[in-house]
Amino acid sequence: MANNTSAKKRIQIAERNRLQNKSYKSAMRTLMKRCLNACGAYMQEPNEDAKSDLQKNMNHAFSQIDKAVKRGVIHRNNGSNQKSRLSSAVKKAIEPVAK
Repeated sequence: MANNTSAKKRIQIAERNRLQNKSYKSAMRTLMKRCLNACGAYMQEPNEDAKSDLQKNMNHAFSQIDKAVKRGVIHRNNGSNQKSRLSSAVKKAIEPVAK
């Protein structure tokens, strides 16, 4: 246990930041899963509503990933990797339907 006040304060700040980081990561993962599920739904039933839903989910996921990177919750290379993963899944879902 911490003996001085500055160490106690640092413990409190670290806990506060841990909880904030946890919420950012959780929201990011949720939006990524929604985007991937929307890809699957579009591949099953390709229509304009599914396509707009897919685009909306992808934009929300990209935004959340960028926010997490900006806050320092994840590394920028990790953020780029996740965005690349999502965009390739979206491209894979949309391309076969377009042909």
